[in-house]
Amino acid sequence: MIKKILLVGSLLFLTQIYAQQGSASPYSYFGIGDIKFDGTVENRSMGGLTMFTDSIHMNIQNPSGFGRLKLTNYTLGGSQRATKFKSDTASEEGSTTTFDYLGLGFPIGKKAGAGFGFLPYTAVGYKIESQISDNIIDRYSGEGGLNKVFVGAGYEVTDGLSVGFSADFNFGKIENKIINIQEGLQFATRELNISELSGFGFNIGASYHRMINEKLQLISSLTFAPKTVLTSINERRLATVTVFDGADEFVNDEFTVDLRALGLFETDFNLPSRTTIGVGISEPKKWFAGIEYEALGTGELSNRTFSIDNVDFSNGSTIKAGGYYIPKYNSITSYFKRMVYRAGVRFEDTGLSVNNEQINEFGMSFGVGLPVGNWFSNANIGFEYGQRGTQNSNLVKETFFNIHVGLSFNDKWFQKSKIN
Repeated sequence: MIKKILLVGSLLFLTQIYAQQGSASPYSYFGIGDIKFDGTVENRSMGGLTMFTDSIHMNIQNPSGFGRLKLTNYTLGGSQRATKFKSDTASEEGSTTTFDYLGLGFPIGKKAGAGFGFLPYTAVGYKIESQISDNIIDRYSGEGGLNKVFVGAGYEVTDGLSVGFSADFNFGKIENKIINIQEGLQFATRELNISELSGFGFNIGASYHRMINEKLQLISSLTFAPKTVLTSINERRLATVTVFDGADEFVNDEFTVDLRALGLFETDFNLPSRTTIGVGISEPKKWFAGIEYEALGTGELSNRTFSIDNVDFSNGSTIKAGGYYIPKYNSITSYFKRMVYRAGVRFEDTGLSVNNEQINEFGMSFGVGLPVGNWFSNANIGFEYGQRGTQNSNLVKETFFNIHVGLSFNDKWFQKSKIN
C-alpha cells in the first residue's frame, strides 16, 4: 500500500513539475535548444558518468543495465537550477524547476530485464533584448522543447557481459519569437515561428564486469545512438503588435505565411548521434572510480525554418570522471556508513560556435545516497556547480548551481506464490 501511495504521489509530482520544465539560457535559442542530461541523479552526481550498472538501479542511458537487474526498480527525479548571466554590459539572474526523468525497470528471469520511462530531451527558454541602434530594439524569446518516451530490454549473454536495446519516440513543440521595436512608429512587428516535431530513434549498449583479483573489479561500457531524423511541421506568423512595458504584446493584425510555397511547411530535422565509451575499476559495494568519453554529432544540427548569421555547429564531445564511496554498506550501528558518497567532474565542448567563439561548459558535482526502507531503496541528492559560455564577442557567460533530487524504490515482483 505504501508503494502504491508513493507511485500516485510521484505521478502527481510529475504533472506539477512538468509544467515548469524548461531552460533560462540564451544559448537554448540555437538548434533544438539545450540538450538535457538524460541520466539519473546518481549519474549526475558522479560528473555525469552513465557507465555504471548494478542489480538495483535502472540505467536510463545504457539499456544493457536491464539485463543485470535483480529487483524491480522504480525511479524518478527533478532539479532546481539557479543561473547568473553576465555580459560585458549587464548581468541578470534566473532559475528553473524541471522534471528530469521517470522510469520503471524489472528483471525477467535470471539473465534478462526490461523497462520503460519518460524524460525531457531538450529545453528551450530564453528572453533576450538587443539594442540594434539608438532607436531600434529587437526582443527575442522562446519556449518549449522535446520529450522522449522509451522502452528497452537487456540480456546477460555471459557472466559479466550484458547487451541491450532501447527504442524511443521523441515529440514536442518549440516556439521562437522576435519583436522589432522602432522609436517613432505606432506599432512594432512580430515574427513567430512554431515547430511541432516527432520521430523515432533507438539506442544500443553493452557493459562488461570482470573481477581482476579477489577485491577489484574491472567495469567497461559502450553505447551508440545513431542520428535520428524528426519530422518538423512548421508555422510562421507575422503581426503588427502594441508592446507594453512589463506585459505581453497586444496583436493588432496578423497573417500566416504560406510555408508550403516556400518548401518549409514540412521539413526534416536531425537529432545528433551519440557514442559513449567508459572504463572504471571498483571494489564491489565499497567504491568505484571511472572515466567516460562521449562524442555527440552536433555537426548535424541546424535551425528549423529560419537562418542565423555568425552561428556554426560542429561535433561536440564530453569527458567525464567520477565515482562513489560507501564506508560500510551493511553497517547496523551507523546510518552514515551506509550512505553512498558521490563526486565527479566534466568538461564539455557543446559543438556550438557563436561569433567565432566556441561555447564550452564545465561542471563539478557531488551528492549522497540516503538509504530508505527495505530492498536497498534510497533517496538521492546531488549538487552541481559549473559555467558555460564566454563574455567575449558580446556573448553571455553563465554560472549555474543545480540541485538534483531523486527517488529510487526497489521491490521483488513476479514472485511465484507458495502454498503450504
